[in-house]
Amino acid sequence: MEQYTVSQLAKDMRFEGFLLVRSSDQRTGSNGSRYLDINLTDRTGEINCKMWDGTVPPPPAGTVIKVRGLVQEYNGRQQLRIERLRTVQEGDMVDMARLVPCAPEKPEDMRREIDETIDRFQSEDLKKIVREMLRLAGDDLAWFPAAQRLHHAERSGLLHHTTGMLRTAEHIISAYPFLHGDLLRAGVILHDLSKIAEMKSDELGNVSDYTRDGLLIGHLVRGVAQLAQAAKNVGVEGEIVVLLEHMIISHHGAADFGSPRQPMFPEAEALHWIDTLDARMNEMQGIMERVPEGAFSEKIWSLDRRMYHPRYVDDAP
Repeated sequence: MEQYTVSQLAKDMRFEGFLLVRSSDQRTGSNGSRYLDINLTDRTGEINCKMWDGTVPPPPAGTVIKVRGLVQEYNGRQQLRIERLRTVQEGDMVDMARLVPCAPEKPEDMRREIDETIDRFQSEDLKKIVREMLRLAGDDLAWFPAAQRLHHAERSGLLHHTTGMLRTAEHIISAYPFLHGDLLRAGVILHDLSKIAEMKSDELGNVSDYTRDGLLIGHLVRGVAQLAQAAKNVGVEGEIVVLLEHMIISHHGAADFGSPRQPMFPEAEALHWIDTLDARMNEMQGIMERVPEGAFSEKIWSLDRRMYHPRYVDDAP
């Protein structure tokens, strides 16, 4: 019997099947009893789980376990109450393609699109800097996710986010021809590359935690430092380097979201909104995929609101 996906789960449903461990901790309740707090995922979504048995050790993040339990609701969110769990055994028929969220396109195709974009740059200095930054990023770029939980939290998610932004940037450049197109394209390619140093991810795209560098420095500041080193490596200096540094450090838009500087020229402002749009659309697409038409989602904490899945056809009475 084919198991339900996370996106198909609903209150009072029973579930039995294989899921990937996103995170797992043993905690102590207010009454002193110990329990497991686990986040489990497949390629369609993630669900928080509780197992009220403190004798069971928490399964390691990035492993696959088999669980059986009942779907409940807690604070308006679905939660799986696990009755039994075990690790994968020899002979288990586990389809990893069902468990691991992956970008919808092959990483080699997305990387080729990025490389072809760089080939079309008119500025040789921009070509040199961007190619050097990609070289420093290394092979991990092929599978690295763009986030731990929110937008593009999937295998090859960083490439997915980057190519999605590049496609949007082309429309923006066409609509506002006064923009320096290659500068904006370069900012898109570079803005999140230092997430590779910020997060701990396995090759399945499962982020277990942030690195020391990520917690102490963060990808914006580290990105500026890496850009300065890349520019030095290829012998480029001057205004173009400072502009790219500003685009990296300001692309979150405001101090409340981690940017110590707001965008201060048009290409930096465009980068900020393209980044925000691509992230929001990816997150909302995931919400629409798990919420039935005509229904509302639970409150999405990152958006600070509930989302509605339109029917798009007025067939209501």
